[in-house]
Amino acid sequence: MQRRTRVAYMFLAPALILMMVFVVVPVAASFVMSLTDFNIRALANWGNAKFIGLGNYVRLFGDELFWKALRNTLYFVGVGVPLAVTLSLALAALLNSPLNRAKDLFRIGYYLPSITETVAIAVVWRWVLNSRYGILKQALEMIGLQCPNWLGDPAWAMPAIIMMAVWKGLGHNALIFLAGLQSIPSTVYEAAQIDGADGWEQFRFITLPLLAPTTFFVGTMTLIGYLQLFAEPYTLTDGGPLDATLSIVLYMYRHGFKFFNLGYASAMAYVLFGLIFAATLLTMRRKGEEVTFG
Repeated sequence: MQRRTRVAYMFLAPALILMMVFVVVPVAASFVMSLTDFNIRALANWGNAKFIGLGNYVRLFGDELFWKALRNTLYFVGVGVPLAVTLSLALAALLNSPLNRAKDLFRIGYYLPSITETVAIAVVWRWVLNSRYGILKQALEMIGLQCPNWLGDPAWAMPAIIMMAVWKGLGHNALIFLAGLQSIPSTVYEAAQIDGADGWEQFRFITLPLLAPTTFFVGTMTLIGYLQLFAEPYTLTDGGPLDATLSIVLYMYRHGFKFFNLGYASAMAYVLFGLIFAATLLTMRRKGEEVTFG
């Protein structure tokens, strides 16, 4: 048994060492850094960094731009997550339809954006959302609607980013839902048909309850990912216009890699970690209550 244990640790050692060096140590270092005024002077000489305790965290509470970034992030999450989950489930139901004879082709087509770099997608969406000659503008004008200035109007910039983010992850989430749908035994639907249940009743009383674990997984992972919003506003709007699309991670990036206020940026990172942890814990707790109370 001891020999087997030693052999197991020998195989685990490379992964554990890499995790220690590139995950555990940086996380611990960033926490220590969040308790200091680590800035560009400390980069040249670590001795210039001063321990200020919770000073960076106290500073965050008085930072209006941080609160705006937090509101923008919560707005993105509050609208984007339900929209992404709902559309992904609808798409999965269509892909699972017996009338769909080209399932494999559609699966590949919808999944491709998920494996495409966000920068490449952002370049395409810049043309799609162009307020002068974009494809979306032409489509809206064909049905008699006026196209807004998607990326130049503070009221429309975040909805534009939500559209891009939901579209990018649609295929990935839909495939997960599709796997969940195909795991439901067909005999359950056959029994429901014998009892006279129509399509909507089957979806409501059979599909949704049996798909609850998949929905929980997709919703939780989407929530965690959307709280870390960065690439979309960074590539499309750089946080503008008027900071309407500034997210917490983008604001943290500015302080950390533009202004070199690494201590302040580290404090933001831990506040975001607390937010993600609390949101995930709340979601899991609600899921537990649903299981308990049926």
